[in-house]
Amino acid sequence: MELSVMSPVLNGTNFEESVKYLSSLGVDSIEIGAGGYPGTAHINPAECLESPAKVKEIKDILKKYNMKFSAFACHGNPVHPDKAFAEKSHSEFVNAMKAAVMFGVDTVVGFSGCPGDCKNSENPNWVTCAWPPEYLDILNWQWDEVLIPYWRKTAEIAAEIGIKRIAFEMHPGFCVYNPRTLMKLRDAAGDIIGANVDPSHLFWQGIDPCEAIKYLRGAIYHFHAKDTKIDGANTSVNGVLDTGSYADILNRSWIFRTVGYGHSKSVWNNIISALKAVGYDGAISIEHEDALMSPKEGLEKAVALLKEAIIYENPAEMWWA
Repeated sequence: MELSVMSPVLNGTNFEESVKYLSSLGVDSIEIGAGGYPGTAHINPAECLESPAKVKEIKDILKKYNMKFSAFACHGNPVHPDKAFAEKSHSEFVNAMKAAVMFGVDTVVGFSGCPGDCKNSENPNWVTCAWPPEYLDILNWQWDEVLIPYWRKTAEIAAEIGIKRIAFEMHPGFCVYNPRTLMKLRDAAGDIIGANVDPSHLFWQGIDPCEAIKYLRGAIYHFHAKDTKIDGANTSVNGVLDTGSYADILNRSWIFRTVGYGHSKSVWNNIISALKAVGYDGAISIEHEDALMSPKEGLEKAVALLKEAIIYENPAEMWWA
């Protein structure tokens, strides 16, 4: 395993200063924002595709600080009913894939996306219940007519480019939001589709990350280290489907926290151990979105906890068994 950081937390710092800082913390790699919601503050794939000099400049900086990219992150919605938005998301995702291979990276992280409820929709429609029956009709249309055809085609494009892994973040608001929907799309579009396991989105849905990791064995392509604090008092009244502002911290049912501030270190030890047990040996990428901490304080606290939790070495032969 290796300790990685998702770069948008440092979008206010230039690329070299960010790499230098992460290297000083003992971070092994960077999950670089490369389009969509993560932005392109540190690397613009379109520019890289046009400028060998820019690619060399970035590679030289990475080499200088003994750093590498763990994945390219391009989170958009390429099946959005707004055609312009969908096309922009698709173009950025394809550019991110092309740029990734220029840096020897074969993994791109993103969202599955979510269509509308019909051909004439203007906005996405995330279905969260099976009744009344028209909701199931919407789901069937979304998956059969839009999502599966799109990702089958995009998976072919990815393979042609040289990408081996498309890692979907299982994120509520999109069609792939839990292990079952992840595997449904993987079964339909091929093994190039896998999971970016992010416990923060699982915790508040009532999903045990360790059990999810076991269920996804062989399909885990990347991992986000982000925590969630569940507010027991607020969930007792309002449940967990919270559409309140993330800034309304005291009244939300849950908020994102830096690692260790939503769940104990022992919980994170168990998550890392579950990853090791199913054969995952890739990046543990910190995604810092804690509204109670500054970027550097939250990041450094996460680094400290995960340096102890991550299992870096392969196990020895069982001399006791």
